Amino acid sequence: MPGLSRKRAVSAGCFARSVCRSLIPGLLMLLAWGCAPEEPVFKPEPVDIPPLYAPVDGEEVVELLQKDLGEQSLDSWKDLAPALEKSLAYVRSRDERQKAVCEPKLCITWGELKETLELFLLLLPDIDRNPELLKHYFDFYAVNPDVLLTGYYEPELKASREKKEDFRHPVYGRPCDLQRVDLGRFHPRWEDQRLYYRLENGEIKPYYSRGEIELEGALAGRGLEIAWVNDPVDLFFLHIQGSGRLKYPGGDYEHVLYADRNGRQYVALGRVLVELGFLEQDEVSMQSIRAVLQENPEIKHELMAENPSYIFFHLDDEGPRGSTGQILTPWVSVASDPGLIPWGSLMIMDAELPEYQGRKTRIRGPVTSQDTGGAIRGRHLDLFCGFGERAEYIAGKMSGRADIFFMVRKYGKN
Repeated sequence: MPGLSRKRAVSAGCFARSVCRSLIPGLLMLLAWGCAPEEPVFKPEPVDIPPLYAPVDGEEVVELLQKDLGEQSLDSWKDLAPALEKSLAYVRSRDERQKAVCEPKLCITWGELKETLELFLLLLPDIDRNPELLKHYFDFYAVNPDVLLTGYYEPELKASREKKEDFRHPVYGRPCDLQRVDLGRFHPRWEDQRLYYRLENGEIKPYYSRGEIELEGALAGRGLEIAWVNDPVDLFFLHIQGSGRLKYPGGDYEHVLYADRNGRQYVALGRVLVELGFLEQDEVSMQSIRAVLQENPEIKHELMAENPSYIFFHLDDEGPRGSTGQILTPWVSVASDPGLIPWGSLMIMDAELPEYQGRKTRIRGPVTSQDTGGAIRGRHLDLFCGFGERAEYIAGKMSGRADIFFMVRKYGKN
């Protein structure tokens, strides 16, 4: 359209596309009326989607249990009590009459989940010598299909309480201008969804992304720094794990815990590095991602900014804590999508963990949901591996499948 200005050309183009869109459905109808065969050429096969929860024989679940819980760093089933009491404290805070989970094959209230935990705690002293009790007192439901299992841990970062030449990467506390609203208050379809935002000249805007914060200094000079670390890659992985420990030059340390998030979508950096050709899909692990960042110092900040999600922290003498507010238990606490597997749930897990120093580990024992995360969606559990070199290695390598069996008290039993 050489005779038109750019604005008029765009308008004309929009008009032409509008006319085309209005004509196309009619043309398709005429073609279908005159030419359509009596039978469709292709009939898709119906897809048989298994239910999220499917009843299974309790005897089969009990048979796969390990004789002891040493792989979960527990000497006895009785040692589970502190972790389960934390789950019970959360479940007791919920309305007993409300549904905790409601699927075609499993629909229970928070009250029934509470009674499940209470009964399990009551039976703990006897399970060591008689694990058969479980099949008599509980029903089991397989979470279908098999669940993706990953791991997370509590990292340790070298830190300073003041900014120094060697410590110039800030750990930010929660900004006062970070706003959030529960969208479920406006429509049931948005239940359990939140909008994170900030106000600028009276206008709602998305909160600052990782790139805006780390590359453009969006929060600099506002007094939000609660500590400073020496390694930006370590800081990035602290954001991924959600909590950790800060070790100061004098040798003392503090727990640094999740306070809030910016609400931006979590983007897995491993997937980005595969798309950019830095890694093959089967090479992705925390260790390989760290290696790519360290080998490309000139672009590491831009690569990390590909994940716009950003976490804010607070300091504490105890930790780490999950989304339920309770301190997590290594090899027992898991993070879940609470829309599918509610917090406080009691489950049996059968999973092989990555080999460490030539030794294979398989967990066949109880776990409980006490946390969640930006990447934990759908049939996905994240196992908390604790603190230390072994925890870091296994969590960084873990990405496999697990069999998960949801436990519910049998009613009619005392």
